[in-house]
Amino acid sequence: MPTRASVPTRASVKRFVRRQAMRAAYRTDLRRPLDPDLAVYGAYWNRGVACNPAAIHAKARELVPHIRGVWAVSSRHRDRMPAGVPYVIEGSRPYWRAMATATYLVNNSSFPGGFTKRPGQRYLQTHHGTPLKTMGLDQRAYPALARRADFGKILAHVGQWDFSLSANPHTTEVWDRVYPGAYERLDLGYPRNDVYFTATAEDIAKIRAELGIADGRTALLYAPTHRDYRTGFVPDLDPERLARQLGPDYVVLVRAHYFYGRSAGVGAVEAGAGTGQVIDVTGHPRVEELCLAADALIADYSSLVFDYACLDRPIVVHAPDQAAYRAARGTYFDLLSGRPGDTPGTVTTDPERLADVFRTGEWRSPEAAALRTAFRERFCPYDDGHAAERVVRRFFAPAE
Repeated sequence: MPTRASVPTRASVKRFVRRQAMRAAYRTDLRRPLDPDLAVYGAYWNRGVACNPAAIHAKARELVPHIRGVWAVSSRHRDRMPAGVPYVIEGSRPYWRAMATATYLVNNSSFPGGFTKRPGQRYLQTHHGTPLKTMGLDQRAYPALARRADFGKILAHVGQWDFSLSANPHTTEVWDRVYPGAYERLDLGYPRNDVYFTATAEDIAKIRAELGIADGRTALLYAPTHRDYRTGFVPDLDPERLARQLGPDYVVLVRAHYFYGRSAGVGAVEAGAGTGQVIDVTGHPRVEELCLAADALIADYSSLVFDYACLDRPIVVHAPDQAAYRAARGTYFDLLSGRPGDTPGTVTTDPERLADVFRTGEWRSPEAAALRTAFRERFCPYDDGHAAERVVRRFFAPAE
């Protein structure tokens, strides 16, 4: 006799019937002609308008206005959609029709739910960072990662790409190895970094004011990456303690990884809420604006370090858990080595040392600046404020 738990509920039956109806409708739409002027954009597994796809979408509206861009977004994140930006809800009837008939597909991760890529569709994989931690097939060497990954699906996804975007030679080398495929490599820079070269002093002042950063204060952005061996956001420094140690002339912006939701949960005030020394900016929609607002970055293994380097502002690497992180995830080079090209600035592994770096001025010393210059030369060679234009002109050009 079936148990109570195994008896289908009315809601589960309705969901099953709806999925089947959507699949049938999608199969019908796959027989429709492709729309030569339709592009579907997605970012961070349909979390909203962000990253390289956002910059490409904005530039496409300027350079190829006949292309209609629509964003794929999950129902949980529809509140993040800016006013006036067209979107379809993941899994809905309009979503599947768009996926079936769009000529252009742009994503920095993947389109959840799977889709059948048709002949004539052009898929641009923009990625969402420079690889410091191991990615793709290289994760097979790390059992904790390999158990959670489906490498067959990864390769199937790579097989859909027509273009793969890269920000620097290191990235191109890694993508070629960990995502083997027949796609075309686009060594054009990351469009999301264009704003670092085009923002004006007035733009930056406005962002700082909106965040609640008072005039004359030094803003430090602390944005640690996700740890595969931890549950939840557990920062390697106490932002409130650091702020107290540095005094009222400093403010610490705390941004948790998007895996952890929209709040850092560290007792910080919300952005724009006043003159607190610690401001939670996790829910801010554009990390690029946070970088523009910050006078320095406190970095760890996050790919944000490579983007922030475009600004040529001080970077302090604070990573007390280097051994654990490298054992669990692996890295392609030693960010803490102090070698020019590998390390973007002063390195700390102790909270007291971190506070001293700022109190003594070491964070902006000539030695730190020299490391930053070598790092920029290695990882930001294509970033110049025009990456989005290059990508749009290449990707939306008529197929040869």
